[in-house]
Amino acid sequence: MKRIAVVEDEPLMREELALMLRKAGYEVEEITEFEQVPEQIEQLSPDLAVLDLNLPGTSGFQICREIKGKNSFPVLVLTSRDQLKDELHALELGADEYLTKPCRRERLLARVSNVLKRYEGRANLLEGPGFLLDRRTYTVYINNNSAILPKNQGRLLETFLSRSDRTATKDDLCTALWGTAEYIDENALQVNLTRLKKTMAGLGMEQKITPIRGVGYRLEDEEHEK
Repeated sequence: MKRIAVVEDEPLMREELALMLRKAGYEVEEITEFEQVPEQIEQLSPDLAVLDLNLPGTSGFQICREIKGKNSFPVLVLTSRDQLKDELHALELGADEYLTKPCRRERLLARVSNVLKRYEGRANLLEGPGFLLDRRTYTVYINNNSAILPKNQGRLLETFLSRSDRTATKDDLCTALWGTAEYIDENALQVNLTRLKKTMAGLGMEQKITPIRGVGYRLEDEEHEK
């Protein structure tokens, strides 16, 4: 059963939407507290998030940006904002669908079904800015091209992408490489990280692996570093 997270601050609207989706055969998780919404959704790990834009606190646009920057599941925006500029902005931030309220039941359910179908088979894909990583084969998809990473490099990149802030400790990375962090081989870890950096540069990826003192390493965009 597909799981859908509903982010809607108006109680009656939220309850109606949740009931509609449940009757259609979906498992529904309702977000009722609007602090740290992206973190809540990430913990739920849904197959789809239905997101309102007019929320208390953090705007739905920012929530959409954070969700799509860290996760591979789709976002369907359902909002009363019917301006073209709002729709275009949401789509630029990564939203997969944009519907305005009021919305007919048949239309909403059709869009939900279509988005879920588009994402079938992507459960093994981890999403980074501008690229995807298949965690089964360690294939990177970028700029309409693909390349298979060596196993150790794939394991390292998977570890970074699996963390919400893309920060991994040395223990995390050693466990990914060798199945244990009991004995950390700094030199071997550095060799593997250097190889991954060279591969990423060769693929035209805009991310860098930077050391974080006292923590480990982080996968960062070049713009973030400037």
